[in-house]
Amino acid sequence: MAKHAYLSASASHRWLACPPSAKLCAELEDQSSPYAQQGTDAHELCEYLVTKALGRDASDPTPHLSFYDAEMQESADGYCGFVMEHVSAAKEHCSDPLVCVEQRLDFSRWVKDGFGTGDCVIVADDLLHIIDLKYGVGVLVTASGEDGTGNSQLKCYALGALDTFGALYDIRRIRLSIYQPRRDNVDTYEMSADELLKWADEVLKPTAELAYEGGGEFHAGDHCQFCKLKATCRARAEYSMELAKYDFADAPTLDSTEIAAILPQIDSLVSWADDIKAYALEQALSGVRYPHFKLVEGRSIRKYTDENEVAKVVQNAGYDPFEKKLLGITSMTRQLGKKKFEELLSGLVIKPVGKPVLVSDTDPRPEFNTAKSDFIEEN
Repeated sequence: MAKHAYLSASASHRWLACPPSAKLCAELEDQSSPYAQQGTDAHELCEYLVTKALGRDASDPTPHLSFYDAEMQESADGYCGFVMEHVSAAKEHCSDPLVCVEQRLDFSRWVKDGFGTGDCVIVADDLLHIIDLKYGVGVLVTASGEDGTGNSQLKCYALGALDTFGALYDIRRIRLSIYQPRRDNVDTYEMSADELLKWADEVLKPTAELAYEGGGEFHAGDHCQFCKLKATCRARAEYSMELAKYDFADAPTLDSTEIAAILPQIDSLVSWADDIKAYALEQALSGVRYPHFKLVEGRSIRKYTDENEVAKVVQNAGYDPFEKKLLGITSMTRQLGKKKFEELLSGLVIKPVGKPVLVSDTDPRPEFNTAKSDFIEEN
């Protein structure tokens, strides 16, 4: 595999934290997934809508999108509206802003063979704005990034745009925006161009040089989630097994300080354990045998061989084979459309108090009022 695949902007969060993982991951075959194709379809639809809104020629891609549905259309419409809102804002202080859609961005000045595609790039005099669509629902993505200094993927895109358009515009401010509609997440982070270039020279470039050659040290953390080596990585195993030093049989005797030390690792530990189990099952199905383990047939649930025939037989016997159930809010919104749903049902929808969840104090949500817990139904 060509080395240019090592250091993508989309994987920069991982290889910046764990440089040697880049080369090892590049040696493994990519695994396609329906989630990836769904994201690709959403991006293609968004590209069409924004291009059309800008008054440019575009072909409607919906006939050949595999995952197109009402939710994708609503999300894409929202994204298009968000982009055009910022295009309008740019025009207020720049008579002719540059707006690029699905723009190839080369940041190889700092990362060898580094390039990516910016969903939307707006340049208005001194301001460079990178807007990135995240259609996935599994992971909440922030524009500020894990360390609070800016999302590394978007910063790489900004560097590419700065390198391409910097000679034409006096860019001094960088704005990074994440639009994640299925998580109701719109997040923006701003920094100066000088801050971006300082990060590029002092952090990105030297780390990329290490990663490109397979150097540096392995380091486990949240960035392991999308790593191809996540199930077999020894560094991740050692990181996860740090919890073994606690005697969970005596958990009630742990004080609050010890519990606070364990809590941040729980999700990573559970994720690691699930990855190990999934990998071991895959290997066992291919013929690998693990000492003291064997493959067996799992629990099976009965199902009809032909649902239409079942319905016909039951109806002929004088019974009703169907059950009726009110559509959920999401399905009802898709059927009616958001505007009609609000018109008809806005007064009939409430949002109950959510069950309390213990999270890091860096989480942006307001602290839970424990007095509300009296109104939460116990499961």
